[in-house]
Amino acid sequence: MAVERRRDMTVEDLVAKYAAEAKIAIQQEASKRVAESTDPIVEARLRNTSLLTLVDDDELVPAILSRLGEVRAALDGHGGGISVSSIEVVANPDEKPSIDLVLDLTGACLSCGAAPGTLDGIKHDLESDDEVYRIRFSANLLESFDELGREFILAHGSVTFV
Repeated sequence: MAVERRRDMTVEDLVAKYAAEAKIAIQQEASKRVAESTDPIVEARLRNTSLLTLVDDDELVPAILSRLGEVRAALDGHGGGISVSSIEVVANPDEKPSIDLVLDLTGACLSCGAAPGTLDGIKHDLESDDEVYRIRFSANLLESFDELGREFILAHGSVTFV
């Protein structure tokens, strides 16, 4: 019966199957790499600490990093990081407070050709946090890309520079 199912699989089905398998493998490898370079107890504490309580604290960046998924492995593994250019607590009357962040990349990430994907990953991961209102990036980052990289991220990236 399994042989018959394989014959009935379309190319799209096969692509979806392998994409799902690759995604799981990437997630597992990223988790393994982050676990090798971090203290799981500290990471859990930071992940469970409200970002709103860390606005003026030295643990803000580590707490932000603890909320990242696979992109964290890329940052850690390639000698990069993030810094906070600005942070504002947004207090909407109908909702609980949240933070509006402008971030920068640091270290090796500044000159990396994969930086546009890194920015997308950071934005996606952090904006899934209930305490994060919005993620934008410093316009200074655009200067670190070559002309082609700048054009690419401005045309195809889903991030905003301020």
